[in-house]
Amino acid sequence: MPKKITGIVTSDVQDKTIVITVTSRETHPIYGKQYTVTRKYTAHDEKNQAKKGDRVEVSECRPISKRKTWTLDHIIETGHADIEVAEEKDVVEVTQTKAVKEDE
Repeated sequence: MPKKITGIVTSDVQDKTIVITVTSRETHPIYGKQYTVTRKYTAHDEKNQAKKGDRVEVSECRPISKRKTWTLDHIIETGHADIEVAEEKDVVEVTQTKAVKEDE
């Protein structure tokens, strides 16, 4: 039975490949403090159906390339709220100018 992981798509730029970010909470063995661990996996997406921000489930498969050993099973949720696409916005600053009346 292949391993399965669930994560959020952080990149879909490459053809037939998606990058999935999986975050988990771990506890330090000595100090007992909890911390967040983030891991990235590349997965094969044959139909290019997963988009950035989707929550997906991938399963382990034979090596497709050097770093790609996972394949997309299905999309659980589309457009996840935790990932925001950073788009540049044109900001127009309005400054007030004072009319100075010069004496003759």
